[in-house]
Amino acid sequence: MIIIGSDHTGIELKKKIISYLYENKIEYADVTNFKNQDGDDYPGIARTICTEVLKDKNNLGIAICGTGIGISIACNKVRGIRAAVCTSEYMAEMSRKDNNANILCLGARLKNSDRKENAISITNSFINNFYDGGRHERRLKKIKELENMYLEGGR
Repeated sequence: MIIIGSDHTGIELKKKIISYLYENKIEYADVTNFKNQDGDDYPGIARTICTEVLKDKNNLGIAICGTGIGISIACNKVRGIRAAVCTSEYMAEMSRKDNNANILCLGARLKNSDRKENAISITNSFINNFYDGGRHERRLKKIKELENMYLEGGR
C-alpha cells in the first residue's frame, strides 16, 4: 500500500498523485486528507506517514512539503525509514534499487512539480522499482548501525 500525506503546501500535488494512484488501481491511504490546512507542520505529517509505512514491510510512503527537504529530514529521524528526496525518475529508481528507500519525498514548490506528468513519472519510478540487494546490503547495514548509534554530547 502507498501511504501518502502532505503539509499545506503539498495539497494540490498530493491530489494529482492520488488521482494517478486511483486511476491505476494502486492501493493507497491518504493520511492527511482531514488534516490539511494552513499551519500544518511537516514533522507531524512525517510522523503519521512513517508510523503507517512501518506497519507493513510492503508499504511505501509519499511525503510532500514545499521542497521535500524538511519532510525528508523529519522522516529520516524515524528508525527503519529511508526517505529520499527525488527530483527525477532516475533518482527515484536508484533510491529504491540501491538504498531500499521506503518513502519518496517530493517538493510541491519545485519547478518540476508544477507539471503533473513530472510528479507522476517520479512516483511511478519509485513504486515500480525494487531493492537490488547484493553489494548494497553492506551499506544498508552501516546505515542501520548509524540509526542505533548514540553520540555523547550530540556529536
